[in-house]
Amino acid sequence: MVQTLPSTARVWVYQSSRALAAEEIASIERALGVFVRQWTSHNAQLRAAGEVRHGRFIILAVDERQAGASGCSIDQSVAFMKSLQASLGIDLFDRMCFTYLEGDEVRSAGRETFSALFARGEINDSTLVFDTLVDTAGRLQEEFIKPLGQSWHKRLI
Repeated sequence: MVQTLPSTARVWVYQSSRALAAEEIASIERALGVFVRQWTSHNAQLRAAGEVRHGRFIILAVDERQAGASGCSIDQSVAFMKSLQASLGIDLFDRMCFTYLEGDEVRSAGRETFSALFARGEINDSTLVFDTLVDTAGRLQEEFIKPLGQSWHKRLI
């Protein structure tokens, strides 16, 4: 789990284009466990963790104090995510898909639909959104979910 790493650990958040079923989450978490145990950078083992949050987000994190993530190791993680994407029939690389909370339910909308929801007042500056651009474990813990009015999403609607 990402919480086992220091707050300075580097984080990548991949957002699924749809909600993941319980059996898919279990499969992803098993695959993540295997991947992070064998993930290396310049032949050095990375201290890494992975998890699924909110049935929608696949998170990878690495403590770069032990060994930094290099271009090759990042390429390995992207290839791993692309393999998950293909095997599950989901999109993990659409950065213009915005995810937010409606009550306790996690919802997603493309940029245009999200803008239309805002224009109609169905979402507003207080709507909680998921910030997939957080880049450290500390920010993931404290800033992953934030009001739309305090998020980068706001400038795109």
